[in-house]
Amino acid sequence: MEVILDLAQGGMTMLIVTHEMAFARAVADRILFMDRGRIAEQNDPETFFSAPQTARAQQFLERFSYVENMPKRKAS
Repeated sequence: MEVILDLAQGGMTMLIVTHEMAFARAVADRILFMDRGRIAEQNDPETFFSAPQTARAQQFLERFSYVENMPKRKAS
């Protein structure tokens, strides 16, 4: 994942599918949350993790007690 982080910080565009929330928050410009094969929500990482717009995303994030302490994306 360190290689992907380096590439993201270098400006490379990527589409990554992951359940690693800390990693997603650290490298993503946008978060797309999928539910049953459809995009249910999309937002910037700060908004997605602090104020999810859908009940399903909120339920998903509640499983991660460390969400508030996850590293945030560094400004490029």
